[in-house]
Amino acid sequence: MQRTWVRILTGAIAILGILTGLVALGVFYTDTEVNVLIALASFAPLLFVAVVLGAIVALIGRRWILAGVSAVVLAAGALSYAPLYVADAAPSSGGVRLRVMQANLMVGLADPEVVVGQARENSVDVVTIQELTDAAVVGLRDAGMEGLFPYSYLRPDAGGGGGAGIYSRLPISDSRELGGYGPVNLATRIQVPDFEPISLLAVHPGPAYITPADIWTAELDRLRDDVAAVSDDGPVIVSGDFNTTYSHKKFRNLLDAGYSDAAAQLGEGLIPTYPTGKGTPAVVGIDHILTNSGHARSLERIDLPGSDHHGLIGEIEFS
Repeated sequence: MQRTWVRILTGAIAILGILTGLVALGVFYTDTEVNVLIALASFAPLLFVAVVLGAIVALIGRRWILAGVSAVVLAAGALSYAPLYVADAAPSSGGVRLRVMQANLMVGLADPEVVVGQARENSVDVVTIQELTDAAVVGLRDAGMEGLFPYSYLRPDAGGGGGAGIYSRLPISDSRELGGYGPVNLATRIQVPDFEPISLLAVHPGPAYITPADIWTAELDRLRDDVAAVSDDGPVIVSGDFNTTYSHKKFRNLLDAGYSDAAAQLGEGLIPTYPTGKGTPAVVGIDHILTNSGHARSLERIDLPGSDHHGLIGEIEFS
């Protein structure tokens, strides 16, 4: 009798793990417009932990068929994320390099001294900022931001999370807001000496956990159209809080428009950037730096005390 119960229990645990893995695969490959499924997709990599545990239990209980099915589900999951862990072949060096910093300030609460310090210490050329408030603009200015970056395009929000800004060491032109989004999304062109202008988009589509799913979907579809259109003008960098992860089909649709994620180019894998400051590690990667024709030479996650996001600093080379 005891052996029967052990088989039932190990089988149930293994089956639960398999079903959890199938859910993870389903939300990974489905272009969903349901908030619950969008949220599940954000945590899809963590769901595969249940498959691993189920497989171990199946092996302990000698449930060989269930262990085999678990292995197949795990293999499918590994293949889904494999492109992130295989570095692209790097082109020969010698082109123009831009060091890009991405920072969500959490309604302006990030420590401005740290933000400016990170930019200074890492010799950053351009900074994309989300959730920029009027007070944050003043704080950054007092901390020396304008001395480092004499060129800027700022659209702060008085007190909410909808503001955005671009700070640049190099001259910028044709700066504009991208229409059709809840939070502010910006575009500009960086004038690089002895090279063609590089388009920069500082993006921040609405978050799925606040924004209704149909609006989240529409904004990411619009973003795909925007990044595809600007790519016709030459080299592009898209940097920001995308409020979407590699596990979302909507994010991979952006890559299908002719872009590469800096993390994937370097084989860095998933880089969690949110949430921070809650006593637990960040678990989802929603901040990204993309490029159409450039290649990432480095990418670093940085701390932004006072914010609920990690920042990113990437070096992108164009030849």
